[in-house]
Amino acid sequence: MFSLILKEINSFLNSLIGYIVLVVFLLTMGLFLWIFPDSSFNILSAGYANLDSLFVITPWMYLLLIPAITMRLFSEEKKSGTIELLLTRPLTEMQLVSAKFFAGVILVLFSLLPTLVYYFTIHEISLPVGNVDSGAILGSYIGLLLLGASFVAIGIFSSSLADNQVVAFIIGFFLCLICLKGFESISAIFGIGKASTLVFGLSFNAHYLSLSRGVIDTRDLVFFFSAILCFLFLTRMVIESRKW
Repeated sequence: MFSLILKEINSFLNSLIGYIVLVVFLLTMGLFLWIFPDSSFNILSAGYANLDSLFVITPWMYLLLIPAITMRLFSEEKKSGTIELLLTRPLTEMQLVSAKFFAGVILVLFSLLPTLVYYFTIHEISLPVGNVDSGAILGSYIGLLLLGASFVAIGIFSSSLADNQVVAFIIGFFLCLICLKGFESISAIFGIGKASTLVFGLSFNAHYLSLSRGVIDTRDLVFFFSAILCFLFLTRMVIESRKW
């Protein structure tokens, strides 16, 4: 299983599109947060030593980044016919799905690590030095990682449904968008009541914002882990269906 994780990571990093995706993601983030003076996300123009802009814009960037990372994980295997070879290896379907999942999460983590430079930057330029809400920033990073992991699970499920990478990307994008903001928008239709609260509770964004306040609520952790397990289970069912 570990060798399969390394294979997926190396396969992504050895491809030109892999580097293009990561560079575009980090370059776009850097331009909006530090360069474009008229951007509402510009940290220097805000006048406050915080990374709120980073944690607002990143989930939307994830909608493009993560489906691009995950679109090939199963669709390419199916198109090339190597999925049958993988299924003959001494791995269960769940181990195979989990290996793809952890490879995707590690790649998402790679994309987040360079943004730690932003934290050290505002830490040093704040007055007085170090006058930043580190607790809220840590909670936001945990929220981003859990949100990213959930999107990876959705992306893998989307990739298992399609033989074409572009189709897998489109499916993954729309499923992630629905989970991020769709349920939140639908809940507004129900007005105020139990139905609205129930639908709103399915929104990834609601639980992400809760973690971003710096308070690690077990309900938010359980929600994200449940969402991840749900989509991984659905992916396993799709992979198993090839044996029927």
